[in-house]
Amino acid sequence: MHVASLHLYPLKSCAPLDAETLDVTSRGPIGDRRWMAVDANGRFLTARQHPHLVGIRALPNGHGIALSANGMPGLHVDAPASSAPRREVVIWDDTVLAIDAGDAAATWLTQYLGLTARLVHMDATVHRPVDTTYGQPDDEVSFADGYPLLVITQSALDELNSRLASPVPMARFRPNIVVAGTAPNAEDGWRRVRVGDVEFDAVKACTRCVFTTIDPATMTRDPAGEPLRTLLTYRRTPKGVTFGMNLIPRRAGRIARGDAVVVLD
Repeated sequence: MHVASLHLYPLKSCAPLDAETLDVTSRGPIGDRRWMAVDANGRFLTARQHPHLVGIRALPNGHGIALSANGMPGLHVDAPASSAPRREVVIWDDTVLAIDAGDAAATWLTQYLGLTARLVHMDATVHRPVDTTYGQPDDEVSFADGYPLLVITQSALDELNSRLASPVPMARFRPNIVVAGTAPNAEDGWRRVRVGDVEFDAVKACTRCVFTTIDPATMTRDPAGEPLRTLLTYRRTPKGVTFGMNLIPRRAGRIARGDAVVVLD
């Protein structure tokens, strides 16, 4: 087994970036989902409700990110200083004090999305805990939905696509790590895994939602509800439709495309 590809999402719900390496910290890959769009009430915005978010390309650029999207001028946003104004933002059931990225970024997002929006940043001082049902008391996560990383086996997607009239890309499922050389959905049975020199706890199968029905190329929902409709026929569990496995790193380190993947438990 080996790492087939690696992916980064600097802005929550934005277009994925392919990577040759990821530097993994306790809250996930450096630069992954440290930025987030929020509405006028400070609640996170997601492509589940606002599919055009997947059309934003957020590229790490020095001490900040460069935002681009069709029909919009490019914008560089500096990472705010830790002394900059903070605002309470809500992501799922969590409330954290993130740093506001300023009016220029807010104007850009508002114009692109067509609703009042602001950009916020998670710096090193922000602590967002992982659900202790699955993690340990000190485990933390970025603005990702719930866990620091997501892994999916390539064979899981291949099996799904064999059941679909029109195949879908891995981008529909937004993994950080794609693993080749396994049986379909082998990650279901993993409990501890080593990627390169970094060990992870595999803590919870990833439950899937309407986000998987959004075509990242067109930013529109599949009219037939695919691939979620097909996943319901063979991946349904008491906790929902699952596809992929959430990971929590147990040491920091760098992982690279081509690294060996070893199941430890």
